[in-house]
Amino acid sequence: MKWTWVLVVVLLSFGSISLGKESLDFPEYDGKDRVHDLNAKNYKSVMKKYDIMVVYYHDHPGSSRAAQRQFDIEELALELAAQVLDEFEDEDIGVGLIDAKHDKAVAKKLVKLLIFVFTDDEVIEYDGELAADTLVEFIYDVLEDPVEIIDNSKELKGFKNIEEDIKLVGYFKSHKSEHFEAYADAAEEFHPHILFYATFSPKVAKALDLKLNEVDFYEPFMDEPVVVPGKPYSEKELVKFIEDHDRPTLRKLQPHNMYEIWVRNYKLELYFLDITLIRL
Repeated sequence: MKWTWVLVVVLLSFGSISLGKESLDFPEYDGKDRVHDLNAKNYKSVMKKYDIMVVYYHDHPGSSRAAQRQFDIEELALELAAQVLDEFEDEDIGVGLIDAKHDKAVAKKLVKLLIFVFTDDEVIEYDGELAADTLVEFIYDVLEDPVEIIDNSKELKGFKNIEEDIKLVGYFKSHKSEHFEAYADAAEEFHPHILFYATFSPKVAKALDLKLNEVDFYEPFMDEPVVVPGKPYSEKELVKFIEDHDRPTLRKLQPHNMYEIWVRNYKLELYFLDITLIRL
């Protein structure tokens, strides 16, 4: 059974939009129109056509030349993203536009100035910039499994090298373990914003000082984790612990979360900016 995922992408007006290509090797735009102009007549048929639908719900630019130029940049970013996503073989991914003024019948189904990914039973926020590379990378992250498995020392080293993000890691008997299933279900609630790892290897678990069915919670830039108390855990217990401990902290400002400081629960958070993210 295929899940239809809808990504509603809305510009948050806190900065300029760019077509940066630092993370992905992006091609030049080939000039082909791939972005759908969604309206009341075609909305349902277009949405059913794709496994994942990227929808940009935007303000009407009106007669302002500056607003029209800005919208042209935004539309080009979406066209370039659609061109890259068109090559993705595992899922059919579409991109569409909804004008807040001209397409009111469709727009009323959505919430302006919010960004969501809708699945059958999950809602995932997108707090990034409307740039082709950032948007595509975010969609790729959404398509990844919510839990990444650590099988060997190389993967363990990669896990330890992640310092700037919240991450969790648990040790379980196998994929079929009911305790792992609860952990994976909890991971879906926070995917892809919080990183979840697991291991079934006693050797890896020993290196992490993990006991069976135990989960460790790492805050950004903290060497020592917090052991989640009360193992084995239910999904609800894990979700509550993470929500209680996902507190204001020092985080790296990145393209996929650059607007989180303004929109995410209105929390005061400290960020630092990688100079490579500044595009002149």
